[in-house]
Amino acid sequence: MTYIGALDVGTTTVRFYILDEKAVTVASTVEKVQLLYPRPGDVEIDPDELWRTVIKVIKDTLNDSRVKPDSVVCLGISTQRGSFTTWNINDGKHYHNFITWKDLRADTMVKEWNSSITMKGLRLGSQILYALSRSKRFLAASVFKFMNTQMTLRLLWALQHVPGLQEAANNGTAVFGGIDSWLLYKLTGRHIMDVSSASATGLFDPFTMNWSDIMINMLKLPHSIFPRVVDTAGDFGTTPKEIFGVEIPILCSMADQSASLFGLGCTQPGDLKITMGTGTFLNVNTGTKAHASITGLYPLVGWRIQNELIYLVEGASNDTGVLVEWVKKIGIIENAAETASIANAVSDSDGVYFVPAFSGLQAPINDYSAATGFIGIKPTTEKNHIVRSLLESIVYRMLLLYEALCAETSFTYHRIRVDGGVSTNNFVLQLLADLTGLEVERATSTEMSLLGVAFIAGLQYGIWKNREDVLKLRKTEKIFRPNEENRSRYQRTITEWRRAVKRLGQWY
Repeated sequence: MTYIGALDVGTTTVRFYILDEKAVTVASTVEKVQLLYPRPGDVEIDPDELWRTVIKVIKDTLNDSRVKPDSVVCLGISTQRGSFTTWNINDGKHYHNFITWKDLRADTMVKEWNSSITMKGLRLGSQILYALSRSKRFLAASVFKFMNTQMTLRLLWALQHVPGLQEAANNGTAVFGGIDSWLLYKLTGRHIMDVSSASATGLFDPFTMNWSDIMINMLKLPHSIFPRVVDTAGDFGTTPKEIFGVEIPILCSMADQSASLFGLGCTQPGDLKITMGTGTFLNVNTGTKAHASITGLYPLVGWRIQNELIYLVEGASNDTGVLVEWVKKIGIIENAAETASIANAVSDSDGVYFVPAFSGLQAPINDYSAATGFIGIKPTTEKNHIVRSLLESIVYRMLLLYEALCAETSFTYHRIRVDGGVSTNNFVLQLLADLTGLEVERATSTEMSLLGVAFIAGLQYGIWKNREDVLKLRKTEKIFRPNEENRSRYQRTITEWRRAVKRLGQWY
């Protein structure tokens, strides 16, 4: 029997699964990621601690499974996007902690750059070029704004504030990379990044499939710090024998949302999925064409495997699972699993509305100074109403993203495939089906990014002959079908929630 290893390094957890030839998980280990908050708005991860966690989950899984390490014939890696560090290419020592995608230290720079004459000139020039050429690349550039979730200005911040980093970058000894790139360097010594991860940095042009010279030159970033961009599947090197006892070939490295898209079987243009993890990520396979958005949806690379280049478009809401963790932390609930039954214990939220904006409000609202809060609390408000309003707000944010998607694309959508921790919540999934009018399909596993990289690594190794054989292995646990009556009942509630969003908009 041969096995596949699948590693996922997320924002809050590190997971390692061992899967057999039928894509059945035979062993798994999960460890928490320790997030650091050195200053208000700063969110970091200690690279040394993360490395110890990665090694621990792999070793623990191998030991507990009783699977011989040499029978794990290949490894696929999925990682969170937007978090980065810099390190010395010669000795591997990092210059600073990972600055995560939730970090707001560059917020002032983001605002200054977005309102700068340089950016206004870039957008105006792109508008003119789009009018002349009708190129989607220039349409995307005409509305481009920096975002805190992109690595771009956080990297510039690091170069300006971390002692010795700028000098080391100028002389070619300092390099930059996301968790994927850093992990591959630690395991193989190579400084590389796959196209799906590169496209999510904010520094890669998905239309030209190269690091963006315009962005790099505008920010005066050293070209030498960037990793070499490679295919999603291929020879990434092997794990060191001294760590796991054997050398395991790494055959896939992939951004988590691209991996989830593949794992959920969204391999055809128009296939739609929503991942409900720490944040919400709505992704659509757009086939061989990159999508240009005017509402803040983002064109990304899904994967490049030999001659196959697949794009996706993404809309994100940064606050999803974090909301459930928050109400648990402050004592409103005891565990996340009970929220669906609490919400269903009342027929509505009794006029209470929640605005989920711990990280601002992303597309299509694009208000990064919005405040989080409840509106409409009254003496009759109970815990059930509070919890219901919070879960409803998660779905309302998904609905806004879906509406923007429908306005900007010509695909006809029939179903939404879902994964992520919050996808276990039946209240959320039923309401999502009701409000979108689409079937919502939940798989037997909520960890589709792991399954995605396992599928691609297994195909690359030859465990499975073709993609059709792989997609047959994916199993559906439940389908939530829309209730038109419930959809009509919610129209007024959604209107009132939009009013609440406006009240808490532009707060800071």
